Amino acid sequence: MEKSLLPGPNNIVMATPPSSFQQEPLTPPRSSLKPNQVGHVILYGVPIVSLVIDNQERLCLAQISNTLLKNYSYNEIHNRRVALGITCVQCTPVQLEILRRAGAMPISSRRCGMITKREAERLCKSFLGENSPPKLPDNFAFDVTHECAWGSRGNFIPARYNSSRAKCIKCSYCNMYFSPNKFIFHSHRTPEAKYTQPDAANFNSWRRHLKLSDKTSPEDLLFAWEDVKAMFNGGSRKRALPSSNFVFCLMATLCLLPFVTSAY
Repeated sequence: MEKSLLPGPNNIVMATPPSSFQQEPLTPPRSSLKPNQVGHVILYGVPIVSLVIDNQERLCLAQISNTLLKNYSYNEIHNRRVALGITCVQCTPVQLEILRRAGAMPISSRRCGMITKREAERLCKSFLGENSPPKLPDNFAFDVTHECAWGSRGNFIPARYNSSRAKCIKCSYCNMYFSPNKFIFHSHRTPEAKYTQPDAANFNSWRRHLKLSDKTSPEDLLFAWEDVKAMFNGGSRKRALPSSNFVFCLMATLCLLPFVTSAY
Protein backbone atom coordinates (compact mmCIF):
# COMPACT_ATOMS: atom_id res chain seq x y z
CA MET A 1 0.00 0.00 0.00
CA GLU A 2 1.50 3.27 -1.04
CA LYS A 3 1.88 5.85 1.70
CA SER A 4 0.61 9.35 1.02
CA LEU A 5 3.18 12.10 1.17
CA LEU A 6 3.00 14.78 3.81
CA PRO A 7 1.89 18.18 2.53
CA GLY A 8 4.81 20.28 1.39
CA PRO A 9 5.25 23.99 1.92
CA ASN A 10 3.62 24.84 -1.38
CA ASN A 11 0.53 22.65 -1.32
CA ILE A 12 -0.99 23.32 2.08
CA VAL A 13 -4.71 23.96 2.09
CA MET A 14 -5.67 26.73 4.45
CA ALA A 15 -8.39 26.27 7.03
CA THR A 16 -11.46 27.17 5.03
CA PRO A 17 -14.79 25.54 5.87
CA PRO A 18 -14.32 22.00 4.48
CA SER A 19 -17.34 20.26 3.03
CA SER A 20 -16.03 16.71 3.53
CA PHE A 21 -15.95 16.63 7.33
CA GLN A 22 -17.36 13.41 8.69
CA GLN A 23 -18.14 14.43 12.22
CA GLU A 24 -20.51 12.62 14.54
CA PRO A 25 -24.04 13.95 14.16
CA LEU A 26 -24.86 16.63 16.70
CA THR A 27 -28.03 16.73 18.75
CA PRO A 28 -30.34 19.23 17.04
CA PRO A 29 -31.20 22.28 19.13
CA ARG A 30 -34.56 22.02 20.80
CA SER A 31 -36.79 25.05 20.42
CA SER A 32 -38.80 24.07 23.49
CA LEU A 33 -35.93 24.54 25.97
CA LYS A 34 -37.02 26.38 29.09
CA PRO A 35 -34.80 27.96 31.77
CA ASN A 36 -33.85 25.48 34.52
CA GLN A 37 -35.50 22.63 32.65
CA VAL A 38 -34.30 19.27 33.99
CA GLY A 39 -33.50 16.36 31.70
CA HIS A 40 -31.24 13.34 31.36
CA VAL A 41 -28.46 12.60 28.88
CA ILE A 42 -27.01 9.13 28.35
CA LEU A 43 -23.22 9.40 28.42
CA TYR A 44 -21.24 6.17 27.93
CA GLY A 45 -24.34 4.27 29.04
CA VAL A 46 -24.78 6.28 32.25
CA PRO A 47 -27.72 8.71 32.74
CA ILE A 48 -26.46 12.18 33.67
CA VAL A 49 -28.75 14.97 34.88
CA SER A 50 -28.91 17.98 32.58
CA LEU A 51 -30.14 21.50 33.24
CA VAL A 52 -30.95 24.28 30.79
CA ILE A 53 -28.78 27.32 31.55
CA ASP A 54 -28.76 30.34 29.22
CA ASN A 55 -30.80 28.41 26.64
CA GLN A 56 -28.20 25.63 26.55
CA GLU A 57 -28.37 22.13 27.97
CA ARG A 58 -25.54 21.56 30.43
CA LEU A 59 -24.46 18.51 32.43
CA CYS A 60 -23.37 18.26 36.05
CA LEU A 61 -19.57 17.87 36.14
CA ALA A 62 -19.62 16.57 39.72
CA GLN A 63 -21.97 13.75 38.77
CA ILE A 64 -19.76 12.84 35.80
CA SER A 65 -16.70 12.82 38.09
CA ASN A 66 -18.44 10.60 40.65
CA THR A 67 -19.69 8.07 38.10
CA LEU A 68 -17.86 7.82 34.79
CA LEU A 69 -14.56 9.25 36.06
CA LYS A 70 -14.66 7.89 39.60
CA ASN A 71 -11.28 6.14 39.14
CA TYR A 72 -9.51 9.46 38.57
CA SER A 73 -8.60 12.12 41.12
CA TYR A 74 -9.97 15.63 41.27
CA ASN A 75 -6.63 17.06 40.15
CA GLU A 76 -6.45 14.74 37.15
CA ILE A 77 -9.95 15.71 36.01
CA HIS A 78 -9.36 19.41 36.68
CA ASN A 79 -6.03 19.50 34.82
CA ARG A 80 -7.46 17.61 31.83
CA ARG A 81 -10.50 19.93 31.72
CA VAL A 82 -8.26 23.01 31.72
CA ALA A 83 -5.97 21.51 29.08
CA LEU A 84 -8.97 20.86 26.83
CA GLY A 85 -10.15 24.44 27.25
CA ILE A 86 -13.42 23.44 28.93
CA THR A 87 -14.91 26.16 31.13
CA CYS A 88 -17.41 25.39 33.89
CA VAL A 89 -20.48 27.53 34.40
CA GLN A 90 -21.32 27.75 38.10
CA CYS A 91 -24.99 27.24 38.84
CA THR A 92 -27.02 29.56 41.06
CA PRO A 93 -28.36 28.51 44.49
CA VAL A 94 -31.76 27.88 42.91
CA GLN A 95 -30.24 25.70 40.20
CA LEU A 96 -28.15 23.86 42.81
CA GLU A 97 -31.31 23.02 44.73
CA ILE A 98 -32.89 21.71 41.52
CA LEU A 99 -29.87 19.45 40.95
CA ARG A 100 -30.11 18.17 44.53
CA ARG A 101 -33.76 17.24 44.08
CA ALA A 102 -32.93 15.55 40.77
CA GLY A 103 -30.36 13.37 42.55
CA ALA A 104 -27.32 14.79 40.76
CA MET A 105 -25.81 16.42 43.83
CA PRO A 106 -25.78 15.48 47.54
CA ILE A 107 -27.68 17.63 50.03
CA SER A 108 -24.41 18.88 51.55
CA SER A 109 -23.10 20.26 48.24
CA ARG A 110 -22.55 24.02 48.08
CA ARG A 111 -21.57 24.54 44.43
CA CYS A 112 -21.65 22.76 41.11
CA GLY A 113 -19.99 23.35 37.74
CA MET A 114 -21.93 22.69 34.56
CA ILE A 115 -20.51 21.84 31.12
CA THR A 116 -22.13 21.24 27.73
CA LYS A 117 -22.81 17.77 26.35
CA ARG A 118 -20.12 18.23 23.71
CA GLU A 119 -17.59 19.21 26.41
CA ALA A 120 -18.63 16.27 28.59
CA GLU A 121 -18.11 13.89 25.67
CA ARG A 122 -14.66 15.33 24.99
CA LEU A 123 -13.64 15.12 28.65
CA CYS A 124 -14.83 11.53 29.08
CA LYS A 125 -13.33 10.47 25.77
CA SER A 126 -9.93 11.80 26.83
CA PHE A 127 -10.01 9.40 29.81
CA LEU A 128 -12.10 6.46 28.65
CA GLY A 129 -11.68 6.28 24.89
CA GLU A 130 -9.07 6.53 22.18
CA ASN A 131 -8.59 9.98 20.70
CA SER A 132 -8.46 9.21 17.01
CA PRO A 133 -7.78 12.07 14.61
CA PRO A 134 -10.81 13.62 12.90
CA LYS A 135 -11.33 12.90 9.22
CA LEU A 136 -10.12 15.94 7.32
CA PRO A 137 -9.54 16.69 3.64
CA ASP A 138 -6.13 15.84 2.18
CA ASN A 139 -3.41 18.49 2.59
CA PHE A 140 -5.57 20.32 5.14
CA ALA A 141 -4.08 22.78 7.65
CA PHE A 142 -5.54 24.89 10.43
CA ASP A 143 -4.62 28.57 10.30
CA VAL A 144 -3.57 29.23 13.92
CA THR A 145 -2.16 32.06 16.02
CA HIS A 146 -0.86 32.62 19.52
CA GLU A 147 -0.23 35.78 21.54
CA CYS A 148 2.60 34.62 23.81
CA ALA A 149 5.50 37.13 23.84
CA TRP A 150 5.17 38.97 20.49
CA GLY A 151 2.89 36.31 19.06
CA SER A 152 3.05 34.37 15.82
CA ARG A 153 0.93 32.75 13.14
CA GLY A 154 1.27 29.43 11.37
CA ASN A 155 -0.30 26.41 9.69
CA PHE A 156 -1.10 23.45 11.94
CA ILE A 157 -0.88 20.36 9.70
CA PRO A 158 -2.85 17.43 11.20
CA ALA A 159 -1.15 14.93 8.86
CA ARG A 160 2.15 15.66 10.62
CA TYR A 161 0.70 15.53 14.14
CA ASN A 162 1.56 11.91 15.00
CA SER A 163 3.05 12.51 18.47
CA SER A 164 3.07 15.20 21.14
CA ARG A 165 6.50 16.41 19.97
CA ALA A 166 5.81 16.27 16.23
CA LYS A 167 6.88 19.34 14.26
CA CYS A 168 3.49 19.92 12.70
CA ILE A 169 3.24 23.74 12.68
CA LYS A 170 4.82 25.77 9.90
CA CYS A 171 5.46 29.37 10.89
CA SER A 172 3.95 31.83 8.41
CA TYR A 173 6.82 34.30 8.93
CA CYS A 174 9.99 32.15 8.76
CA ASN A 175 8.62 28.89 7.25
CA MET A 176 10.25 26.81 10.01
CA TYR A 177 8.46 23.82 11.55
CA PHE A 178 7.76 23.52 15.30
CA SER A 179 5.96 21.21 17.68
CA PRO A 180 2.88 22.79 19.33
CA ASN A 181 4.55 23.24 22.72
CA LYS A 182 7.59 24.88 21.10
CA PHE A 183 5.60 27.07 18.73
CA ILE A 184 4.01 29.07 21.56
CA PHE A 185 7.55 30.08 22.62
CA HIS A 186 8.34 31.14 19.04
CA SER A 187 7.33 34.69 18.15
CA HIS A 188 7.98 37.47 15.63
CA ARG A 189 7.92 41.14 16.49
CA THR A 190 5.68 42.82 13.94
CA PRO A 191 4.75 46.55 13.90
CA GLU A 192 1.25 45.86 15.22
CA ALA A 193 2.30 43.24 17.80
CA LYS A 194 1.96 43.81 21.54
CA TYR A 195 4.17 41.98 24.01
CA THR A 196 2.37 39.55 26.31
CA GLN A 197 4.18 37.84 29.15
CA PRO A 198 4.34 34.13 28.25
CA ASP A 199 2.37 31.86 30.55
CA ALA A 200 3.23 28.34 29.46
CA ALA A 201 4.60 26.34 32.36
CA ASN A 202 3.71 22.89 31.03
CA PHE A 203 3.41 21.07 27.74
CA ASN A 204 -0.41 21.07 27.83
CA SER A 205 -0.60 24.88 27.93
CA TRP A 206 -0.33 25.20 24.14
CA ARG A 207 -3.93 24.01 23.95
CA ARG A 208 -5.00 27.17 25.78
CA HIS A 209 -2.78 29.59 23.86
CA LEU A 210 -2.99 28.25 20.32
CA LYS A 211 -6.22 29.39 18.63
CA LEU A 212 -7.76 29.46 15.19
CA SER A 213 -6.96 32.72 13.40
CA ASP A 214 -10.53 33.09 12.14
CA LYS A 215 -12.68 33.83 15.17
CA THR A 216 -15.82 33.24 13.11
CA SER A 217 -14.91 29.69 12.07
CA PRO A 218 -17.88 27.37 11.42
CA GLU A 219 -18.92 24.93 14.10
CA ASP A 220 -17.67 21.80 12.32
CA LEU A 221 -14.22 23.36 11.96
CA LEU A 222 -14.15 24.27 15.66
CA PHE A 223 -15.13 20.72 16.62
CA ALA A 224 -12.40 19.29 14.39
CA TRP A 225 -9.87 21.61 16.03
CA GLU A 226 -11.03 20.48 19.48
CA ASP A 227 -10.63 16.83 18.46
CA VAL A 228 -7.10 17.46 17.21
CA LYS A 229 -6.14 19.23 20.45
CA ALA A 230 -7.48 16.29 22.47
CA MET A 231 -4.93 13.95 20.88
CA PHE A 232 -1.80 13.01 22.88
CA ASN A 233 -3.20 14.81 25.91
CA GLY A 234 -1.79 12.67 28.68
CA GLY A 235 -3.13 9.41 27.24
CA SER A 236 -6.26 7.51 28.13
CA ARG A 237 -4.62 5.36 30.75
CA LYS A 238 -6.78 3.33 33.04
CA ARG A 239 -5.76 3.08 36.65
CA ALA A 240 -4.77 -0.49 37.53
CA LEU A 241 -5.55 -1.93 40.94
CA PRO A 242 -2.66 -3.56 42.84
CA SER A 243 -2.46 -7.31 42.31
CA SER A 244 -2.90 -9.80 45.13
CA ASN A 245 0.78 -10.84 44.89
CA PHE A 246 1.87 -7.25 45.34
CA VAL A 247 -0.35 -6.83 48.40
CA PHE A 248 0.97 -10.09 49.90
CA CYS A 249 4.61 -9.06 49.41
CA LEU A 250 3.92 -5.64 50.89
CA MET A 251 2.29 -7.14 54.02
CA ALA A 252 5.17 -9.60 54.44
CA THR A 253 7.71 -6.79 54.21
CA LEU A 254 5.88 -4.73 56.81
CA CYS A 255 5.71 -7.71 59.18
CA LEU A 256 9.45 -8.45 58.88
CA LEU A 257 10.53 -4.81 59.16
CA PRO A 258 10.67 -4.72 63.05
CA PHE A 259 12.91 -7.80 63.13
CA VAL A 260 15.30 -6.37 60.52
CA THR A 261 15.67 -3.05 62.33
CA SER A 262 16.20 -4.74 65.74
CA ALA A 263 19.10 -6.73 64.28
CA TYR A 264 20.99 -3.49 63.72
